[in-house]
Amino acid sequence: MSASPLPPAVATAQHPHQNHLLAALPATDFDRLSGFLELVHLQLGAILYEPDARMAYAYFPTTAIASLHYVMASGASAETAGVGNEGVVGISLFMGGDSTPSSAVVQTAGHAWRLPGRMLKQEFERGGPTQRLLLRYTQALIAQMTQTAACNRHHSVEQQLARWLLLTLDRGPARELVITQELVASMLGVRRESITAAAGRLQGAGLISYRRGHISVLQRAGLEARVCECYAVVKNELHRLLDDVSPAVRSASGH
Repeated sequence: MSASPLPPAVATAQHPHQNHLLAALPATDFDRLSGFLELVHLQLGAILYEPDARMAYAYFPTTAIASLHYVMASGASAETAGVGNEGVVGISLFMGGDSTPSSAVVQTAGHAWRLPGRMLKQEFERGGPTQRLLLRYTQALIAQMTQTAACNRHHSVEQQLARWLLLTLDRGPARELVITQELVASMLGVRRESITAAAGRLQGAGLISYRRGHISVLQRAGLEARVCECYAVVKNELHRLLDDVSPAVRSASGH
């Protein structure tokens, strides 16, 4: 099971506006959707959708982070983009495809608001501000995918790891990530030994601390000094496209 509903006592501590897209919806549009939103807990490694399968739900993460993967016939995979509290998992629902050759896997366990796909599609087809908001987010997501492809081709594993760590930190308050080197290697599409070596260099420089299954960022400024330009490109594009629609998005983008 990819997600489990939460008891009312837990749900009262959460609010849909903790997701920046939901927070940016006009009040009338949000009111139409709010009765269909369901708070769920997403477990680490849970599959939100699989390649070529019809999507039943869209997910608006608050504390969870999902990784969009492309899986090869051999079983090898690589992350094409990440989605956290700035966005939504399931753009194919309103872009007309209903399915995609990629998959979505929970990278960081946490909460999300789940919405039936038909409701998101109906709201998109109304046009107006919500449609424009979702299209602008989709453009930002495409920019992230494009930059990820270029980064994986032209930049070192250490730079890729720094980019991935910084983008993950931007999506939540935690400075310690619960994740294995094997999973990071799968996301970046490289060998585990390459991640071990890159993480070792960052740890030797005092920028991160690594123990089995946990990565703690000790010096964010040091990571930013070592990362390639791809991190800033992705961050700035999110800011350019969504900064004016929600103070929450502006805060998340660091501007």
